[in-house]
Amino acid sequence: MAFENLSEKLNAAYKKLRGKGRLKEADIKEAMREVRLALLEADVGFKVVKDFINTVSERSLGKDVLESLTPAQMVIKIVNEELCALMGAENAKITISSKPPTIIMMIGLQGSGKTTTSAKLAGYMRKNNSKKPLLVACDIYRPAAIEQLKTVGKQLDIPVFEMGTSNPVDIAKASIKHANKQGNDLVLLDTAGRLHIDDELVDELKRIKAAVDPTEILLVVDAMTGQDAVNASSAFNDALGIDGVILTKLDGDARGGAALSVRAITGKPIKFSGIGEKLDQIEPFHPDRMASRILGMGDVLTLIEKAELAFDEKKAQEMADKLLKNKFTLTDYYEQLTQVKSMGGLSDIAGMLPGMDAKALAGASIDEGLLTKTEAIILSMTKHERENPSVLNSSRKKRIAAGSGTAVVDINRLLKQFEAMQIMTKQMTKGKMPAMFGGKGKKGMFGM
Repeated sequence: MAFENLSEKLNAAYKKLRGKGRLKEADIKEAMREVRLALLEADVGFKVVKDFINTVSERSLGKDVLESLTPAQMVIKIVNEELCALMGAENAKITISSKPPTIIMMIGLQGSGKTTTSAKLAGYMRKNNSKKPLLVACDIYRPAAIEQLKTVGKQLDIPVFEMGTSNPVDIAKASIKHANKQGNDLVLLDTAGRLHIDDELVDELKRIKAAVDPTEILLVVDAMTGQDAVNASSAFNDALGIDGVILTKLDGDARGGAALSVRAITGKPIKFSGIGEKLDQIEPFHPDRMASRILGMGDVLTLIEKAELAFDEKKAQEMADKLLKNKFTLTDYYEQLTQVKSMGGLSDIAGMLPGMDAKALAGASIDEGLLTKTEAIILSMTKHERENPSVLNSSRKKRIAAGSGTAVVDINRLLKQFEAMQIMTKQMTKGKMPAMFGGKGKKGMFGM
């Protein structure tokens, strides 16, 4: 998880503060020394760290303490606010052109994940902004770059415009005409990258920019390259004037220094972050939510958004009704498992819950093999058996085991798990936690 090491060290520093009734200047200095080391180890730029520590120290010593907070809590509050400010205060959205199409020029170094990110962003904008995107293959140098874009475009059912190895400037200009004819109101130009920034690359990007006048230029940087990502951001911004940054592989960088430095160095906002390899694993970058996660306060808003995407509202209401009436079936049980799986790994979900130790669940996830086995068992049952598991005698179990390629012991294990879940839901719907399921006029978990 991003910022894992930083989060651990910051929380260790705050534990020392919590034990003190009143904070002295020496306590603040000691805590800030720990914070400084934590930020430097997270690969945050030295100047950025220096300015950050100075600001937090000044505010912490300024007696700006609320009556409802202890001095130690106030320091955490100040650090949280300054982390938000460091990363841009609020989510910066993509500018939509008043005259279609909106043209987004995707730039970045080779290996930053530009091509995949272009497809991810196209898919996100189609789903969340009702756009009709067109992907454009302007990278004519990297072997198989065009084929890669066509492959990810096909997976998302998004059209790809390409003209082979023609001049990239001509390809960009022709793609705009094509978009106007086909009614595409969003064009994403996947431009070429290099292993390092050189005059030839910058000149080509400048010519494309001049030819199509993009609505936005988004720089894709690999978060795992740390300060190299920050340096690349600064160089590209000086040469082209970028409008925003997309951080890729943020899920794979335990340090996260790039996210804390890019905004401060370039003055440009981080607009999106890549959080996994799948084509739907991209999300808007919210500085306030990220700051909360760094400080171990969780990120409940993002967790709710993930749940809303994974769980269909109508199905959720039907599920709530079934639970209240104790009519939860094996088919429902399987559907719940697959929907939770679509929200990501357990460690990712845990990182969004306040006070939860995500590291304790590092690498934990729903077993794909177990899901496949569960699906095979349930689908090998008749509808009557799924609705009434109590009818499953030994001969029926043998038939299901043969049909699903499993053993009777696997079926018994599934039935025990299902029975345990039924007992739990019975207890919860008998008045212990009815609001969780939306009873008695309350929205509850399923209406959240």
